[in-house]
Amino acid sequence: MLAEYLDLSAATVSFVLNDAPNRSIPETTRQRVREAAKRFGYQPSHIARSLQGRRSLTMGILLPELSDGYHSQVLSGAADILMKDGYFFLTAHHRHKADLVSEYPGLLVSRGVEGILFIDTHFEKAPPCSAVSIAAHTVVPGVANVALDHERAAELALGHLYQLGHRKIAFMRGQLFSSDARSRWRSTLRVARSLGLQVSPELTMHLDRHSHSPELGYSSVQQLLMRRRDFTAVLCFNDVAAIGVIRALHDAGLRVPIDVSVVGFDDIMSAEFYTPRLTTIRQPLQEMGMVAASLLLKKLSGGRVPELSKIEPELIVRESSARVRSSRK
Repeated sequence: MLAEYLDLSAATVSFVLNDAPNRSIPETTRQRVREAAKRFGYQPSHIARSLQGRRSLTMGILLPELSDGYHSQVLSGAADILMKDGYFFLTAHHRHKADLVSEYPGLLVSRGVEGILFIDTHFEKAPPCSAVSIAAHTVVPGVANVALDHERAAELALGHLYQLGHRKIAFMRGQLFSSDARSRWRSTLRVARSLGLQVSPELTMHLDRHSHSPELGYSSVQQLLMRRRDFTAVLCFNDVAAIGVIRALHDAGLRVPIDVSVVGFDDIMSAEFYTPRLTTIRQPLQEMGMVAASLLLKKLSGGRVPELSKIEPELIVRESSARVRSSRK
């Protein structure tokens, strides 16, 4: 239609719209094509560009799943940077299934992605393209990693509870299939040891499944209360679980923070609006996504990037933590 309207060959129109190099097309003709394309709403074809050896302007993003918490905020930050640079992106959800984690990078590359962002995804082999990982905590040659400083996060969380007088703390350990969860648990144990805090097996809750529902924290504390009720604080794996923990304590007749303090992790958007407002460790999730996307773009342009970029956490003190009552010590 556009070629007929301009009385030009389809090849000439295609060359102009896709900015094909080394074509001796007069600038006046190029301008006519661009103006007509704008008038009729034509857009250059990314597929056509890739077939001509040009960039596809498409990225792949591999993550466990989309949710209201961690993953969506990291993705939002990455998307801001990619879209600002003119990139489209494809997302693939694997729910921590090893076969999907192994297969998806090749599938994304076969669909023309220039690079891949891995979010909270454990993998041991570099993909066949440029890649940056967020929260992998695994060294893969050629893959840059953006990760929270878990040692500092544990110092902030446990240091806060320690200063409030808490010594009998219940701990929530993340899923074993998550390298981020394993790294965080190792840091928690080291910091607890340095403070002289006991990490009792009876006061340790193990999350054995992947869920973004507060029910995971609710059921974990219900089971804990069947064993022990003498703890004065709970250090949760994330904010979503913390919301379930607070509800379970309430249903058991325990008040937060009067009887039990609760500390979350992530600082998701709803943490400030729950009752009580949640004390938590803030991961700058959108910033992590933005940093990772920027590093990936830099790699694609031939720039050098650090193997590891550590992101600093922040303690956000709200209403769910308080000094331990003398009767609960």
